[in-house]
Amino acid sequence: MGVVNITPDSFSDGGRYFDPEAAIAHAIHLIDEGADLLDLGAESTRPGSRAGGADGTATAPLVSPGEEQARLLPVLEGILKQRPDAIVSVDTYKAQTARAALAAGAEIVNDVSGLFWDSGMASVCANAACGVVLMHTRGRPEDWRTQAQLPPDELVATVRTGLQASLGKAVDAGISPDAIVLDPGYGFGKRGEENFALLSRQAELLSLGRPLLAGVSRKSFLGRALSPLYGNKIAPVEARETASVAALVAAILHGASVVRVHSIRAAVEAALVADQVQG
Repeated sequence: MGVVNITPDSFSDGGRYFDPEAAIAHAIHLIDEGADLLDLGAESTRPGSRAGGADGTATAPLVSPGEEQARLLPVLEGILKQRPDAIVSVDTYKAQTARAALAAGAEIVNDVSGLFWDSGMASVCANAACGVVLMHTRGRPEDWRTQAQLPPDELVATVRTGLQASLGKAVDAGISPDAIVLDPGYGFGKRGEENFALLSRQAELLSLGRPLLAGVSRKSFLGRALSPLYGNKIAPVEARETASVAALVAAILHGASVVRVHSIRAAVEAALVADQVQG
């Protein structure tokens, strides 16, 4: 799954693809490099951002549904005009945006809140009979930097319980279990070493009965792991590519069926090797 951030403030590429033409060109490049599907996002959910609150239950999101759609839809339409067979996922927690994107040709909704930030999302996905990625998120981005860390057993139990709740909410709304992929949510309310503890035990989540998606690419916990090479400071985003590939392989070997990445070619090569190891 190749990432296309149509945002001015993404942690991973700093707005490089905010211009629609640049985003479309980047998406086509990812496909040509070997991406099986694309994930388009038009609102940053990096730590400290004001994401969430679509139902008025928290601070209003910085990016409104209208603005999100104005960023997203021209890119989605441009990609599908050039590559009609492209499989496109939309990274949103807002039901209005999901509905508009599905009508424009998206086939998957990737909801970082696991259906919990917008009460209308489950019915939108059920009515569209689309694919759904349910991510586990602990708290909201504005809280992540101050959340207490959990011991490994409690962390894994928390993620499992949260994903189980999202899965139940989806099925109750009429979403087919066969349409659902689960995402442990690396970096989404997990701090530092918590992510490695979760990654090492990721396969335990397969007991929920659905395939797993892992999004570890360029995450800050990888930058912290590299700190001995950078004067004990977190490695910059642009220096995390090799670490991203290493984490990707670990994710596959621990049960991930889909990996969400920013750079495709190295990821494809690493995935092919990991698949051979698995047999």
